[in-house]
Amino acid sequence: MTATSETNQRLRAIARQAMLERHLQPDFAPAVLNELQSLQGAAPAELADLRDLRELPWLSIDNDDSRDLDQLSVAEPLGNGAVRVRVAIADVDALVALGGAIDGHARINTTSVYTIAQTFSMLPLRLSTDLSSLGQGETRAAIVIDMSVDTAGVIVSSELYRAVVLNHAKLAYGSVAAWLGGTAAAPFIIATSATLQAQLRLQQQVASRLREVRHRHGALSLAATEPRAHYEADRLIDFLPDTQNAAQELIEDLMIAANGVTASYLSSRGLPSLRRVLPTPLHWDRLMAEAARVGDSLSTQPSATALNALLVRRRLADPAGFADFSLAVVKLLGRGEYVLEMPQAPVPGHFALAVQDYTHATAPNRRFPDLITQRLLKAALARRPSPYAPEELAALAVHCTAQEDNAAKVERRVRKSAAALVLSDRLGQRFDAIVTGAADKGTWVRTAAPMIEGRLVRGHEGLSVGDRLRVRLVHTDVERGFIDFERTA
Repeated sequence: MTATSETNQRLRAIARQAMLERHLQPDFAPAVLNELQSLQGAAPAELADLRDLRELPWLSIDNDDSRDLDQLSVAEPLGNGAVRVRVAIADVDALVALGGAIDGHARINTTSVYTIAQTFSMLPLRLSTDLSSLGQGETRAAIVIDMSVDTAGVIVSSELYRAVVLNHAKLAYGSVAAWLGGTAAAPFIIATSATLQAQLRLQQQVASRLREVRHRHGALSLAATEPRAHYEADRLIDFLPDTQNAAQELIEDLMIAANGVTASYLSSRGLPSLRRVLPTPLHWDRLMAEAARVGDSLSTQPSATALNALLVRRRLADPAGFADFSLAVVKLLGRGEYVLEMPQAPVPGHFALAVQDYTHATAPNRRFPDLITQRLLKAALARRPSPYAPEELAALAVHCTAQEDNAAKVERRVRKSAAALVLSDRLGQRFDAIVTGAADKGTWVRTAAPMIEGRLVRGHEGLSVGDRLRVRLVHTDVERGFIDFERTA
């Protein structure tokens, strides 16, 4: 066995144990696998009553290695500068029976868990990457969210319906972003298709309009940088900063719009639903303190518009440090959550996105709330009662929020163990770092290169989030994911 395979096995064992400790199931039970064997793709007769939209130039943009494709998009000009944009969502509910074994596993975990060592898919891979995936060249059933966007970026009309779709181009974020930004030639599939080039330009245009409207309403212009594992010859050697690119922004903007339209549609049909919310920050005073720390100010009353104006100013004043400032803001905002929404009953909106009506509907292969929403949508479209009672939805909202938090902790736990492995032979070395957390429970710093977070065990007195310092690595523990630093002169 090679050293690399031993390392991978070690991290996978850590990941599996972390899953179990966080009440997540790392394996599919025999009943799930038995049910999976009986699944078949949709027969032609089952698609006959759906709208046939296969001729539209649908495309997908996702990570290079993604095979569980949840959504497609297509746009067309309407005249006078308006654009019609359609988002197609994989009809996962058609294959995952409510109350079945596969549904039961998904209901427990509620999300796919993406660790450096291994991905723990919410649904069996044959289902999520084959039978329900909107893969290139595959005819699939889908839920279509059909929106018309005017020149000001306002969604002036929308419609939802079931349809048959066909993915004409599976594209990757990196190569699309490089082409859109003019930093690289188009990949072959784009270079040889004028239709595809026009599609991408038009989708980028309408996505930008939608984004501008949200930012005018106070959507936060954040740019928090996440660490990305870097391999050479299958060996983990580093963690590098990973920032969002233009293609990811394009898809994000279209999905935010589609999720908002979906939430409004369910409300208009009188059905309860799961809303995705981020309430107004409880610790606004800490955001005010963060603004003062960098020589700026923030209004005394919570305001997304005021906070976004601060972010815009900081990006201009300190471009190099903006990602770190964004990270501090993200941590102070807190995490989103799922809540039950009853028709005509007010619920909190999403503070960071500056939208009132918002749900999760666009990733049913990867998130259980999206599958729940899809079932509610199909009930609304067929004018049937909700498949879930309000009390059940309320309990699911709490459970999905908790499991999402557990999944994030598993991902972070494995990333820490992997980082400890990368640093295990560098004890005593010094690094440039920034304080990412300072509270009674401890002070945390993140090194610049490699981009790794650890605990500051000595020399933390008087430090605040955002302070820059030099640290020395004094201890690592791969099994527990511990990385300890001390402050140096």
